[in-house]
Amino acid sequence: MPQKSLGQLTESMFYVLMAFSRCARCGAEVSAYVEQRTNGRVRLGPGTLYTILAKFEEVGYLRETEVSGRRRTYEITQAGWEAYQNELTRLRLCLTDAEQEASAWQTTEDKPADRSAATPRTPLPVRPG
Repeated sequence: MPQKSLGQLTESMFYVLMAFSRCARCGAEVSAYVEQRTNGRVRLGPGTLYTILAKFEEVGYLRETEVSGRRRTYEITQAGWEAYQNELTRLRLCLTDAEQEASAWQTTEDKPADRSAATPRTPLPVRPG
């Protein structure tokens, strides 16, 4: 029986649901998909991945469809698809707000200060050898 919605998803959770948007997958396939989709920016360790998969199964976002030895295959449920779509909408709204704010900087005198000139940058220390 599904429990309550998880609300806002973390980046890793979002990409895990994205991995299931086209087909059922096992954990190793999800991990490979996320790493490939993000060009290595997001990497899911086994602890993170299997915690997310268990939580998504618990709340009804995924359902197990096949078990073969240690390999478990999951598919997204209607609730999982709705959670993915809701998060996608939230992220699009965040991006729209940011783009509108940047656009306002370009059209008004209220531009933020040139931080590169105002804030001196010091190089990071280099660790020896």
